[in-house]
Amino acid sequence: MRFWGHDGAMEASFFVEARALRIFQPKAVSEGELLAAFDGHRSDIHDAAEKSYERGKLGSYLLTEQDF
Repeated sequence: MRFWGHDGAMEASFFVEARALRIFQPKAVSEGELLAAFDGHRSDIHDAAEKSYERGKLGSYLLTEQDF
């Protein structure tokens, strides 16, 4: 799953691994199920993205199981 975050005029790309989304919905397999996991846990994902961004400002970030 990919989404973008903004910090003023700066934009960063975030990628969430399917395995990481399965933390929220362990049986998710299809694209729709993974999207539902993303939508249903958006605040948790945004929190993990914010922590990742604060560790070092890069152009893109990969969120894995370890980030949750």
